[in-house]
Amino acid sequence: MINVIARSEIKPGCMEKYMQVLKANVPTVLAEEGCIRYEPCVDVNAGIGPEVKGDYVTILESWESVDHLRAHLATKHMAAFREAVASLRGESTINVVTPA
Repeated sequence: MINVIARSEIKPGCMEKYMQVLKANVPTVLAEEGCIRYEPCVDVNAGIGPEVKGDYVTILESWESVDHLRAHLATKHMAAFREAVASLRGESTINVVTPA
């Protein structure tokens, strides 16, 4: 199993539209072969870490294998998602990790 932490900075005023597009895509991703978890999250100012500045969305994902992740990234619905949110988000990072 692998885990993915995908984090995107959302441009000012674009969070509502970004979340609308993202949430519409979640059921399709969860139905993909090898998908264990695909959970959009937003930051919380809990007072135990750095203060959150700006709007960010983090997607926590778990996949049976790297091959399943690669297949996910190559799907038509993910290409359509990336196109739909391109103007709504700024910098993004993707970390792929596995349990130690």
